[in-house]
Formats: sequence, C-alpha cells, structure tokens
Amino acid sequence: MTRPAHAAHIVGREIAPHLLAFVGLIALTLLFDGALHVLGLRWIGRWLGIPGVLLIVASFLYSARKRKLIAWGRPGALLRAHEAMSWAGSALILVHAGVHFNAALPWLAVVAMLANVGSGLTGKYLLADARARLEHTRAALLASGLSPEALDEQLSWDTAAVDIVKQWRTVHFPITAAFVVLSLAHIFAVLLFGGQP
Repeated sequence: MTRPAHAAHIVGREIAPHLLAFVGLIALTLLFDGALHVLGLRWIGRWLGIPGVLLIVASFLYSARKRKLIAWGRPGALLRAHEAMSWAGSALILVHAGVHFNAALPWLAVVAMLANVGSGLTGKYLLADARARLEHTRAALLASGLSPEALDEQLSWDTAAVDIVKQWRTVHFPITAAFVVLSLAHIFAVLLFGGQP
C-alpha cells in the first residue's frame, strides 16, 4: 500500500519539526549535564533550576499580552520569545533535575514540564497545519468557481476540525498549571527543609 503524498507532507513539514525540537531539548540536556559531570562541575547543575524557572516565568509575558493584561509588545514577537524562553528554561530545569533526582516531587514536576513542552509544541504545529490546510482548500475551491454557499457547505467539516484543534489550549493550560503547582511545591520543600535547590 502506497503512502499518500499528503502523509509525507505532514510528516516532513509538521511532525518532524515537533519531534526534532523535543529530541533537541533532551539531547542538549544530556550533553550539558554530561559536560558538567566530566568537568567536575556537577554543582552548577544544582543551581540551574533558578534561571530555568525565571525564563519560564518571563515567557508568560506572551500569555499576559494575549489576555490583554499588558498592552505593550507585539504578539508575534512575544510568541517567539515565549517559545524560546520556555525551551531554554526547560533545558536548564532538566539539567538541574538530572543532577539529583532524590524525591518524587521533582520527578512529578519534570514530567509535568515535559508534558507542557510537548503539548505546546503539538498545539503550535497542529494549529498551524490545520489553518494552512483550510486556507489552501478554501483558495482552491474558490478558484474552481464554487459559490460561497457551496464553499461553506464543502468546508463545514474542515472548519469544525480547525475549531476543535484551536481547543488544544484546554489541554495545555491544565498541564501548565500542574507544572506550576509542582514546581512551587518543590521550591517550597527546598526552602522548608533546607539544602541546595
């Protein structure tokens, strides 16, 4: 059975960047953590959680702008900054976590963070792909001379699918909330019981 051409397009343009970004995050973490161990600088990893969390907190400027809590900044630039800071912050937190996993709470926070990164990347690529496909199909049908009524009827399922994909945030936000709660619990536990972060 031959794979349809659009399947190759989806894998090449939509799924591959998502997987490469996620694998790149893990690979960078392993390389950086390994370098710290080889160089005898393992102690640095213990402190990387702090700048990692600060980067992730700063990335929420995009969410604040989108919800009109702040009025400054261009949404597109803030979205790119959100993605970059979340990715970099996650890498720092993973290096921090890789140095000393000695309790369940840090493990849970890291799992929630990875799920959050994964859901963010998935939502980004799924939504971009769904919108692009809908616009491409709409343009092709308009060019073929289809009436506006027939166009709406023809695209009703595709439009509904795009509307469903737009709801990915209903998954992303609870995962983000879980990560925030678990991270705060970890920070509180470190402060309460002492020791290094």
